[in-house]
Amino acid sequence: MKALHFGAGNIGRGFIGLLLSQSGYEVIFSDVNQALVTELQKRRAYTVTLANEAKDQLQVTGVTAIDGTKIDDVAAAVAEADLVTTAVGVNILKHIAAGIARGIEKRIESGGGPLHIIACENAIGGSTQLKEHVFGHLDEETKTKATKLVAFPDAAVDRIVPIQHNEDPLEVTVEPFYEWVVDESAMLEGYKPVAGVHYVSNLMPYIERKLFTVNTGHCAAAYLGSLRGYETIQQAMADETIVGEVKATLKETGAVLVAQYGFDQDAHDQYIEKIIGRFRNDQLTDEVTRVGRSPIRKLSPNDRLVKPALQAHEQGMRPVQLAKVMAAALHFVNADDPEAVELQQSIKDKGIGQTVSHYTSIPEGHPVYGLILESYEAVANQR
Repeated sequence: MKALHFGAGNIGRGFIGLLLSQSGYEVIFSDVNQALVTELQKRRAYTVTLANEAKDQLQVTGVTAIDGTKIDDVAAAVAEADLVTTAVGVNILKHIAAGIARGIEKRIESGGGPLHIIACENAIGGSTQLKEHVFGHLDEETKTKATKLVAFPDAAVDRIVPIQHNEDPLEVTVEPFYEWVVDESAMLEGYKPVAGVHYVSNLMPYIERKLFTVNTGHCAAAYLGSLRGYETIQQAMADETIVGEVKATLKETGAVLVAQYGFDQDAHDQYIEKIIGRFRNDQLTDEVTRVGRSPIRKLSPNDRLVKPALQAHEQGMRPVQLAKVMAAALHFVNADDPEAVELQQSIKDKGIGQTVSHYTSIPEGHPVYGLILESYEAVANQR
């Protein structure tokens, strides 16, 4: 069995590629990083280290790579693959769509079998977005055939893989915990399960539970930690004040999730505690700048801060803590992050009010808008 995976970075190698290999797939990575591609072609193996006290090591073998800029090679790999996955970042999906589309055309021409394409991205509906990009490259006749042959089930993925600088460019360190949930209702009949993947008939509760707990909590630790001058999440989460604020944030999102999806309150409280423990893992060094990067995306209407805050308001709650985290995000300064630079320039040029309404799409006068401005000014007065 062959799996083509787009993205040979740390998440690709340390999470998706690892599970695919353990499930018996020969993994072919597609990437534009020539150094990684060359090393994978040469060595056909790499090591994954777990961030636990034992520093357990897992050997991944039988892998290779192709140059993602060579569209004919990508298309050939798609045409021959038994499974296609991605971990490239949701903004990059449009750039890999043409190669996938050509591969689907070749697959149809050669009479190839059914194919699942799963985008393992930190976004809602990643596979659905990828399908739209791919189908934009197909003619109507091919789209009709592809609809019966190729499925794009959405997924939710969760594993902390920090930025790292290893001597061995292929070695990667990941936290022991992982979760990969796939929408079974979108799978084609007779699919082969991947070991370690949880298949569910209704994905949205899992997507939002992860987004509003792991992602919300992680960025809360980053933005609140940045305000206090911490450089890593582990430093921030050693500060009990910040731990308390992160928990308060997740209490707000938890109330939204329990009301929306009927999660058991005790079980969800335990889930929150597990997430807090992951953030405090002293075997990891996760930089605040990595976790806090792209604040514009994190402040967008359907992401981890604004969406649960608005849902909380609709359910009759006052999302004071979520507003405080959004305010901290608006104070986030990182000269190496284009989105952070753009956000600070907008505040300077247009003021905080217009900036909030523009990037969050929350209208002026909305109660949550008011909470954000109040928190922003309170933070500014404390600095």
